[in-house]
Amino acid sequence: MDGVIYDSMPNHATAWVNSMSQFGVKMSREDAYRFEGMRGVETIKIVAGKQWGRIISDEESQEMYAVKCDEYSKCPAAPKMPGVEELMHKIKDSGMLICVVTGSGQHSLLDHLETQFPELIYKERIVCSFDVKRGKPQPDPYLMGLEKCGGLKPWEAIVVENAPLGVRAAVAAQIFTVAVNTGPLPDSDLSAEGANLIFPSMPDFRDHWNDLLLSAGTL
Repeated sequence: MDGVIYDSMPNHATAWVNSMSQFGVKMSREDAYRFEGMRGVETIKIVAGKQWGRIISDEESQEMYAVKCDEYSKCPAAPKMPGVEELMHKIKDSGMLICVVTGSGQHSLLDHLETQFPELIYKERIVCSFDVKRGKPQPDPYLMGLEKCGGLKPWEAIVVENAPLGVRAAVAAQIFTVAVNTGPLPDSDLSAEGANLIFPSMPDFRDHWNDLLLSAGTL
């Protein structure tokens, strides 16, 4: 969702920096991108736990994540990622289903997906942080996505990711993975995690969608 469907990562980076500073935890904007895709509570356990030198409880991390969500709500509404809606229509026209697999647990974001992408995204095909015990970079969210799409096999799906940890999760689920680099991290961070293809932007991927289908047909 974030960084793929919405150009929302700048807002998330701001929210992470502002919220963690309230607890005395140092988190840079680049850190926000590097941990992108991981469930927020797990990110907090890693970052705060390392700096504080102790294990962060579930209750503590939930409390801190609630502050992060509050800081995000103060940010301006994130626009749709350029080119993504046209890409979704191409995917649908190709006879494929669209499933959103996100580490987010922010209802304010999740509740808007179905209304902002009518006949493209359906709530029964959304995997969020509440659906799995282990989030990205574990494969569980993408395996759940396969189940929500009718019990697909990994080779019957394509993952579109923008985050290194998300790519790692998709590769662990053995799904063909397209990385679209919509953030500040270098392409090497995505290729190092095993992305099969890397595009520099969503419009570029949209424009090459038919080429990808043709290539798949020759395999």
